[in-house]
Amino acid sequence: MASPDIKIPKRTSQESANRPLPWRKQLIWIVLIAFLIRIAAIGITHTYRPRVTENHFGFGWEMGRIARSLAAGEGYASPFAHTGTGPTAWEPPIYPFFMAGVFKIFGTYTHVSAFVLLTVNSFFSALTCIPVFVLARRMFGLRVARWSAWAWALFPYAMYWCVKWLWETSITAFVLACLILLTMDLEHAEGYTRWLGWGLLWGFAALLNPSLLSFLPCAGLWLAWRRSRKHKQWFVPSLLAALFFCLTIAPWIARDYAVFGKFVFIRSNFGAEFRMGNGPGAKGLWMQWLHPSQNVIEFQKYKSMGELAYVRSRKAEALAWIHAHPSQFAKVTVARFVYYWANLPWMSWPLFAKNALFLTSSIVAIWGIVLAVRQRRRAAWLIAWLFISFPMVYYFVFPHPRYRAPIEPEITILICYVISQTKELQQDEVA
Repeated sequence: MASPDIKIPKRTSQESANRPLPWRKQLIWIVLIAFLIRIAAIGITHTYRPRVTENHFGFGWEMGRIARSLAAGEGYASPFAHTGTGPTAWEPPIYPFFMAGVFKIFGTYTHVSAFVLLTVNSFFSALTCIPVFVLARRMFGLRVARWSAWAWALFPYAMYWCVKWLWETSITAFVLACLILLTMDLEHAEGYTRWLGWGLLWGFAALLNPSLLSFLPCAGLWLAWRRSRKHKQWFVPSLLAALFFCLTIAPWIARDYAVFGKFVFIRSNFGAEFRMGNGPGAKGLWMQWLHPSQNVIEFQKYKSMGELAYVRSRKAEALAWIHAHPSQFAKVTVARFVYYWANLPWMSWPLFAKNALFLTSSIVAIWGIVLAVRQRRRAAWLIAWLFISFPMVYYFVFPHPRYRAPIEPEITILICYVISQTKELQQDEVA
């Protein structure tokens, strides 16, 4: 007996148009839209025209000065003046070398160079939509992933640093998000290939922004704990990753030793920055008037003493003050904790409103971590340790809203997750 023909209704053109795009295609569009918005913002706000005062110091600050020295063939030197202060390790090498390459092609301190640098920053900021989406999807599902990617693409604060600051901030945020994803992958990975990549990427991160290394021990311990619970090997792969990490940073460490005759771990400026947050008049903020770029006396001391001796002396001053005023140090440390998560204090009402939003985003994100841990979401503790470890150094030096920028992608995800947990939205999802 012949079976009757089963007619399958064809989709109408209207139905095809209304059908949602596969998430991969959506993600490509999200990244493209994010990039175009950022480029438009650069053009509309004219951020490719940095201020020319202080002999173009606002063009990348110390990194711009070092890049100028490199482009002029004077070596990795002179972070505060055009010439004459000798070799430096004040800043990590990757971004100054990149800036120097742009200067060689498009001119030193030109508008074209600024536009190119901001465009590259914007590209990495837009590309961050991808790890934001993937991380949110693994932890909280497709719905939160879409919200998070769109939020990162469209939210003005997410694009602020890439369209305005000639610095590595946006690239750092992208690299950190990728490191988190790779750390999650290693929980179940077999073989050694991904471990090698993990070590290499951590080495790159260290040469880009050594502050990221505060999270490395937490990520490593989390991996060891998770793999040991699954009876998977972790010690030998960790040693292999550590080896490749060391091989990645070794050339720069060797350069610093050859130049200064002493061991310097990537950058040298901690002691000076420590003093600019701790000393007479400290209130938990950056005492910028003590910076060699702002203070003629400090600049002359830096120039005459040499970088390492100057940094050591500034560190000794800070430690002496802390020893003599432990209660005041405790107070300013608490203040720095507050300012890191609530933004720096401002007196005008518009900036007060901005700070209120900044603080609200911090509170909601931290609440998101608590919820994720309680619900035993995947890698919830990994993100929790990121929020604990990464800001730690700034509690003892000084805060700045830019220092929260590397963890903004994770903050965005957690905010979207908390919003998704409201009863109305949960009922809509069930329906």
